[in-house]
Amino acid sequence: MLYAIIAEDTADSLSKRLQTRPAHLARLQELQDQGRLILAGPHPAIDAENPGDAGFSGSLIVAEFADLQAAQAWADADPYLAAGVYARVTVKPFKQVFPQ
Repeated sequence: MLYAIIAEDTADSLSKRLQTRPAHLARLQELQDQGRLILAGPHPAIDAENPGDAGFSGSLIVAEFADLQAAQAWADADPYLAAGVYARVTVKPFKQVFPQ
């Protein structure tokens, strides 16, 4: 089943994000290599594709996991959470309707 992992950043998280990004992306690459990643990306803090120093306000990941517990365990092990980038992470079941 698909799960949405919705993360909200702490204030002034950009430097922590940049330092931890390679480890965060490596985990996402593993999901992609396994064919389980639907989409992933950050929420710019301002209305711009490249927010520069404004940074990001959070992230969204949609991926396939065996169950909610597995999705939560994966989210709990995210390097961004350990580094203090994320203030809060919510994991919810997700039903994809489009694209089919």
